[in-house]
Amino acid sequence: MLANTEALASDLLAGKRRALSQAITLVESTRADHRGQAVALLQRLAPHAGNALRLGISGVPGAGKSTFIEAFGNHILDQGHRLAVLAVDPSSAVSGGSILGDKTRMEELSRRREAFIRPSPAGKTLGGVTRRTRETLLLCEAVGFDVVIVETVGVGQSETAVADMTDMFLLLLLPGGGDDLQGIKRGIMELADLLLVNKAYGDMQAAANHSAADYIRALRLLHPRTRNWQVPVKTCSALRGIGIAEAWELVCQYRDTLSASGEWSERRAQQARAWMWAETAESLIAALREDERIQHRLPELEQAVMAGRLPPTLAAAELIETFLQSKATPVS
Repeated sequence: MLANTEALASDLLAGKRRALSQAITLVESTRADHRGQAVALLQRLAPHAGNALRLGISGVPGAGKSTFIEAFGNHILDQGHRLAVLAVDPSSAVSGGSILGDKTRMEELSRRREAFIRPSPAGKTLGGVTRRTRETLLLCEAVGFDVVIVETVGVGQSETAVADMTDMFLLLLLPGGGDDLQGIKRGIMELADLLLVNKAYGDMQAAANHSAADYIRALRLLHPRTRNWQVPVKTCSALRGIGIAEAWELVCQYRDTLSASGEWSERRAQQARAWMWAETAESLIAALREDERIQHRLPELEQAVMAGRLPPTLAAAELIETFLQSKATPVS
């Protein structure tokens, strides 16, 4: 391993926050030389990671995810834990830019020394997370954070990738009665381990209770992903601090239940396998795009597809065949 990478690993294991920011920047880099250093760093830190409680949080737009994480995170810190929040912001499909405003929305939490908040742009990665979120999570664990929250960009059919990298998936919802059920995808409901209807206070309390009852009935029609856990549906008000302590108690109860049944370690093993295949797919696509023969053939195929002269399936098959031939007979 390179000397500077070894020094960075030592600083991370010593709990230095600046080193953590540097390491995350390294693993998020797309430069080939940085990628090699990142892999070496992760290999060095792997034995020191894996001990944190990993919690994924998603929710409908306007559900108050940042407000909830701030209140929830402060409560977690008050229990003596160290918390890392990986907040993924949506990237513009036009410019590719991202506001990265999550840290400013968690002002009180960001001031606490026991907390670390890292906003990152989603880029073109589906699933509400960045391609390197898993690696960032491991870095946070190696530094010593024992609770890691992954906040996704919002609810959608592709917002389920966070469930493949966290121990528990919390879905934050708005009061809205039966109509709100139409805005929630079945797939993400099936992945949730805890449903919280936020903004349950004052005039919204009755609507929140009604929504919670609707979700309880809806969950009876779905197959839970965890054998020994019945998904709770609760109400809360992050702004008022109502139901926050109860939500944390449910998280702890979930952890204890799955640890006792063996599902905790089983899920971690499945996540490792899913990560392997996800990285394999991403790496193959990157290698394909960088291949010299593909770059030569791609413009013509794209134009043919866009003009309707060639079905996308045949174009894809030709790209793959060209790539395989290129690997079998390298360009001299």
